[in-house]
Amino acid sequence: MNKIAQLYSTLFFIGYIKPASGTFGTFFSILIIFPLIKFISIFNLIIIFTILFILGMIMISIYSKDKDHDSSEIVIDEFLGVFFIMLFYKHIDISSDLILNILIFFLFRFFDILKPFPARWIDQKITNSFGVIMDDIIAGIYCIITLMFTNVLF
Repeated sequence: MNKIAQLYSTLFFIGYIKPASGTFGTFFSILIIFPLIKFISIFNLIIIFTILFILGMIMISIYSKDKDHDSSEIVIDEFLGVFFIMLFYKHIDISSDLILNILIFFLFRFFDILKPFPARWIDQKITNSFGVIMDDIIAGIYCIITLMFTNVLF
């Protein structure tokens, strides 16, 4: 089970790409998720996200038993953060898919690195798999808010 947890937590070993494993995790997450949102209904996407979130908590917990609670090679949290953003993709009106995906990439990385409240608090205080994932979900929420605000302005 530990090998499966490693495979899942590192997003099929993408997390071992150094430096900037989180950046690579984000990039590959967009490449994986973007095609899915074009062909799968929002209802099914929410079900898939929920299942992957629960699996993420389980697998990160198993994988990180002998490691730091948020080791740099764990990038499934970036995947889930990007997936969460993509659940709102059809509600963000940017002129092209390419531009929107580039904005998602840079905004998500910005907020994931900056960790605005409550992401930093969660990252520091909730030292289990839920905390590992939730700081990226918070980064995703900030990304969504920024993109929605951009819609209002432009």
